[in-house]
Amino acid sequence: MAALESEAGLSGLEEDLTCSICLCLFSSPVTVPCGHNFCASCLELSWAGLSGGFSCPQCRATFAGRPQLQKNTVLCRVVEQLQGRAGAKGEEEENEDGDGDGEAGGCCAEEPPVPCDSCREAPAVQTCLTCTASFCAEHLRPHRDSPAFRDHQLCPPLRDLQLRKCPQHNRLFEFFCGKHGVCICSLCLLGHKLCPTSPLEQAKAAAQSALKKKLVELHNQGERTARAMSTVKTNQNQAAETASRKKELIRNEFSEIKAVIETRENEIMKAITEEEKRVWNKFDYIYSVLGNKKNEVQSLRDQIEMALTESDDVLFLKRAAALQQTSAKEAFVPVVEMDQNVLHSTYQSAIMLKDIVKNSVTQSREKKEEAKPVKIKAPPAAHPNKPQVGKKAHGPHQTHKEKTVPQAQNTSQVETDTKEKKKAAKVAPTPAPTTTTAAAKELIDSFLKKPREELLQYAANITLDYNTAHNTVVLSENYTRMSISDAFVGHKYHPQRFTDYRQVLGFQCFKRGIHYWEVQLQQGSFCGVGVCYGSMERQGPESRLGRNSKSWCVEWLNSKISSWHNDVEKCLPNTKATKIGVLLHCEGGFVIFTAVGEKNNLIYKFKAQFTEALYPAFWLFSSDAVLSLCHMKE
Repeated sequence: MAALESEAGLSGLEEDLTCSICLCLFSSPVTVPCGHNFCASCLELSWAGLSGGFSCPQCRATFAGRPQLQKNTVLCRVVEQLQGRAGAKGEEEENEDGDGDGEAGGCCAEEPPVPCDSCREAPAVQTCLTCTASFCAEHLRPHRDSPAFRDHQLCPPLRDLQLRKCPQHNRLFEFFCGKHGVCICSLCLLGHKLCPTSPLEQAKAAAQSALKKKLVELHNQGERTARAMSTVKTNQNQAAETASRKKELIRNEFSEIKAVIETRENEIMKAITEEEKRVWNKFDYIYSVLGNKKNEVQSLRDQIEMALTESDDVLFLKRAAALQQTSAKEAFVPVVEMDQNVLHSTYQSAIMLKDIVKNSVTQSREKKEEAKPVKIKAPPAAHPNKPQVGKKAHGPHQTHKEKTVPQAQNTSQVETDTKEKKKAAKVAPTPAPTTTTAAAKELIDSFLKKPREELLQYAANITLDYNTAHNTVVLSENYTRMSISDAFVGHKYHPQRFTDYRQVLGFQCFKRGIHYWEVQLQQGSFCGVGVCYGSMERQGPESRLGRNSKSWCVEWLNSKISSWHNDVEKCLPNTKATKIGVLLHCEGGFVIFTAVGEKNNLIYKFKAQFTEALYPAFWLFSSDAVLSLCHMKE
């Protein structure tokens, strides 16, 4: 009874006697300062390569230094006792299965017992690895009693004994080849003499140690991955919070901008309203005076009509003499007009505010484009063959700052050169040197060789300016399409509106940088596409594109294509392209018109020294002509 209780107690301790790292019974157990126990080899592998930060693998308790590990002898004896009990129990079960009848053994065991190789009747109790045979208790007696069999290696009965033999030499496997990963016998060693071989027990121990080490590495790797995931999630939340705060700040700034604009709008509207009220009151006063005058005239008419009905001659003559002396003054309407100075000044202040906002937004976009390191803009007179976008810069170790700094220098150099050229032109308009002309030609040629995909880096989305559209020009599709309608009632008056020609300008203006946009035409349309200064006339003969010195354009009239500038026409080769690309280089001083999709796509190029901001300009002649601005993906 005591033995059974002891055995039950040891069986219940098996879970507590398991190492939490390798999940096997303790092997040379050691205890860490926090009280937990581990296999000595498992703990050594867990702390391998650490110079500090030692911690318990189970409770994560940290230690100031590497703890001195001592073998837990008590725990070691308990483990050995548990293992001995398990071995003895296994032998007893084997003996019982061998002594009992076959039917009972077959019912209790999952598999039939291993038969004895001598009698082939009784179940075997042990297998001799030296004899490579299994024996029952009776035929095993010589191995236990005779000294001749003392060196034979006995083990529990093995059913697959033939699978443990070398198929070539019919000998048991005794070694393991690490190079080929196979078990071999002693005779196979000759064929594996250059391979690293070891006994099966050592190979098993080495493989177990390697798997334990890999298990620890995977455990550490899993923890590192979890920490990395936590870090990424934290950074993601911080980025979202930063973006949210920045959005709120920007929203507040734009609210202030809107408040300032609304305040200015209210002030202008108030001034016009006061002027309107002043004029309204004057008209009210004049109207009341004219009403009194009307009543006076009506009263005099009534008196004359009554006098004419008088039958007494004397009374009639008296009344007639008195009425003839009475005269009614002619009604006078004084001239009352609104103060044009007030109207003009308030309107000009609104236009100035709009121009300031537009220029600020445009300049901020241009600065943002210039700040991009990939968009290096070469000055017209210097190094036109610099590496463009998509080509590698010289020097494999050139950093981002090294790329952007020369760009800023080039931009400032362009502005300086432009200012110097303007000053020189005012003093003495001499022709440009041959080298400068050659450099400008090379710059233009370099842009003519660029494919459309490379020009799209300078893409600009153009919209049409409502305030410049002629009264018969209808704008649609978010101010990107223009057409002619004679039935249209017209737009409100605006000083920037074209009055004599069906033209409209783009809302965007360009004073610096490189810009590219595309226009969709209709086959056979009478139309024109170009650029002009904002100071171009809005009425009169000189308000038509190309008929003055402030505009450059290409016109389509039936099958005829021609270029116009300063009222000079040049006939151009015909093209069937319906999509036209316009490339404007402000610093380089040229504008190029190309036929998108054609092999020889150049239509015409203008070379000029631009002195003002340029606006995209468009002209329509026929009522069925339509121009559409293409949306450019920046």
